[in-house]
Amino acid sequence: MNTTTVEVVDRAEVLPLVDTVLGWDLDGPSLPEPEIALGMVEHLTDFGRIAADALCTLCLSIPANSAAGQRAQATLSEASRRLYMPPPHVTRRAAAHRAQNLARLYRALVRATAQVEEQARTAFHASQDATTEGNPG
Repeated sequence: MNTTTVEVVDRAEVLPLVDTVLGWDLDGPSLPEPEIALGMVEHLTDFGRIAADALCTLCLSIPANSAAGQRAQATLSEASRRLYMPPPHVTRRAAAHRAQNLARLYRALVRATAQVEEQARTAFHASQDATTEGNPG
């Protein structure tokens, strides 16, 4: 998948793919063919890298020692490890397992992004309130 295509895909389009992958029963007989699972690994890796880059940039707007910042850094550390692993062995279970791990990582990146965005909004509003209070009306 080329990067230009990935960049225009939004969360609303990725999350159903995540749900599909997480719905696979790794111990059941109906695992997807390895090619399908490996395709999902590739897509989720691309989506994860974009989400991780966006989260990293967003983290610059909050204090690194904040709770949201620390959680985001932990998630980004995990992302830096998992998003650059070589492809899994081409077996149904291995490919599906990797895809599920990447789907869970993508969800964690989305959750961390929401927390950092909330903290950045809160900090922005607090600074606006402080500025307003300092101005005689």
